[in-house]
Amino acid sequence: MRIGTWNLDARWSKAHQILLESECCDVWLLTEVNPNARDANDKIAGYHTHLSSGVMARGQHWAAVLSQMPLTPLPDPHAASAAAIVNQITYCTTVLPWSGCTTPPPTPWVGITLEDMARPAIDGLKKVLPKSNTVWGGDWNQNLVGGWQHVGSAGMRKAVESALSLLKLKVATADLPFQTGANQNTIDHIAVPFQWQVGSAVKISAIGLSDHDAYIIDVDTA
Repeated sequence: MRIGTWNLDARWSKAHQILLESECCDVWLLTEVNPNARDANDKIAGYHTHLSSGVMARGQHWAAVLSQMPLTPLPDPHAASAAAIVNQITYCTTVLPWSGCTTPPPTPWVGITLEDMARPAIDGLKKVLPKSNTVWGGDWNQNLVGGWQHVGSAGMRKAVESALSLLKLKVATADLPFQTGANQNTIDHIAVPFQWQVGSAVKISAIGLSDHDAYIIDVDTA
């Protein structure tokens, strides 16, 4: 199975569509999705699509799950997440808060520290996502290796790691670089059940299309 995640940065063009189509993912976990990406059949790049009901300041949806196969939408676990079932597996994509983000609407964050703001989203996911049968990804605004934080915090990293442990998930993307490089690890992630075998994890350049690159993994779910 091939799974991708990409923050579209609220942009949409034919080039975005081509990237999504050309990578041939079975499932995409997207964030910051421009509503104009949907076609007349409510699909994005030919994929069955479920968008979060919540939108961001520029009108983009916080998150979306795209699937080659028909999907069953689930209630949003949190305003900045979208979830759906594909072939009996729950897929969830999430945006977590970042340094400098604001708390008034339309943002769903409440609190002072990043950990405070992230906790309701993470707690909501822990309550509803099935253990060992979930794929969780998206723009977590948090690197998971090394000391570089930039948009995250040590406290939020611990909160994310706690959720991963509870849900029995491992992160396949943690060692991949961020778009800017300079020894900075990605803040966009895909986590899969412990028992799945990860064959590869790669970064796909999206320079000029988004301020985030795309990240794709190939896994054996047997």
